[in-house]
Amino acid sequence: MPQRILSISGLRGVIGDGLDPEYIVRFASALGTMADGGKVVVSRDGRSTGPMLEHAVIAGLLSTGCTVMNAGIASTPTCGVLIDHLQANGGIQITASHNPVEWNGLKPFSSAGSVFDQTLGERLLEILDGDSFASATWDKLGAVETLTDSWSPHLQRVLKLIDAEAIRARRPKVVLDCNHGSGAVLGPRLLETLGCEVHILGGVADGAFEHTPEPIEANLTGLCEAVPRLGADVGFAQDPDADRLAIVDETGRYIGEELTLALCADRVLARTPGPVVVNGSTSRATADIAAGHGCQFHRSYVGEAHVVAKMKSVSAILGGEGNGGVIEPHVGYVRDSFVAMAYVLDELAARSCQLGQWADSLPQYAIVKDKLACSRERVGDACAALRSAYTTATPQEGDGLRLDWDDRWVEVRASNTEPIIRVIAEAPEDEAAKSLCAEAVEIVRQTVS
Repeated sequence: MPQRILSISGLRGVIGDGLDPEYIVRFASALGTMADGGKVVVSRDGRSTGPMLEHAVIAGLLSTGCTVMNAGIASTPTCGVLIDHLQANGGIQITASHNPVEWNGLKPFSSAGSVFDQTLGERLLEILDGDSFASATWDKLGAVETLTDSWSPHLQRVLKLIDAEAIRARRPKVVLDCNHGSGAVLGPRLLETLGCEVHILGGVADGAFEHTPEPIEANLTGLCEAVPRLGADVGFAQDPDADRLAIVDETGRYIGEELTLALCADRVLARTPGPVVVNGSTSRATADIAAGHGCQFHRSYVGEAHVVAKMKSVSAILGGEGNGGVIEPHVGYVRDSFVAMAYVLDELAARSCQLGQWADSLPQYAIVKDKLACSRERVGDACAALRSAYTTATPQEGDGLRLDWDDRWVEVRASNTEPIIRVIAEAPEDEAAKSLCAEAVEIVRQTVS
């Protein structure tokens, strides 16, 4: 079977094995049909396969009469900002996020500058499945406008969130690992604008990843070594489309993705209390922080669209996911690594402390994540096996299965972006979290193998 994953959230696949120009044209034509001949923003991460997909996307959009606003290489959150800034009818980000280099994909955006919700996603799939594309006549085809300085509106929105002068006064030393992704376009500009002394790893957005692209500890040994060697205050690591951020403290310790949202919540809620939304796979640390600031806390299903929908329904002032994705409505309803970097630097300037001290002051939990190959059809069997094995836990179904005890939890669910099943466990101590995760993985493996 072709390695192609199609859902309401978009499309991912392996180039030459399911992801081909003909299918890309059809997908873009479906989005163009929904955009009804209006403006559509197109951007891409730095992968070498990006230009091929970009041309196919543009062809599909032009065939439906849309005007393509081509941003070139830009991050996923920048795409969302541009849609809102230009009042476009939608957008497409060409990216496979953290997937390996042979993968690429398409992430559709609504006219609100956010990823598709279920209603919009189902509508796109209906058009795609039915080949019911709008088809412009020769004299009504769309046109292409090339955007210059496409990063600028995004930069300006981020700068409005923080005390830039206070950061400049401290002049923090930062190591930024762009890993040859689209974060290399705005990331260095943002940090230099804030007066940082910046050291860039993988600063050319050409998709030639120097390490496995998912920003987890095992893949960031180079960043963890560089931060203390260079005497830096903080290390930041982005995924290829720069919507996720992992953090390393001044000693080279991997603070991780999970604490990215917790750190930002601690900074934001102390100044502007309000509701916070996270997904069901996110650490309890953010919930504890919200409670400490007297703020409402809500959980959604996993997936950016679910988090955004919940944020809007409760008028949340901040949201995100434990994969390092922070969503700041004042910039856009998209996960945004640049917002996260700005908030962390802003709080460090205000506290005049080291990052490690701040991180250690937050609620402490150990979270462990694992995955194994599994078809989506077997996920239900895995959930049933775990539920039978852990009868003392409180189950929560609907997004895979989450099992809660008083001081720990474990979750199993299908990935929306890869043909795998994810197992996540959290406990107060590292060994307890590792043990719970390993035990759950073994139960799942015996069930689905």
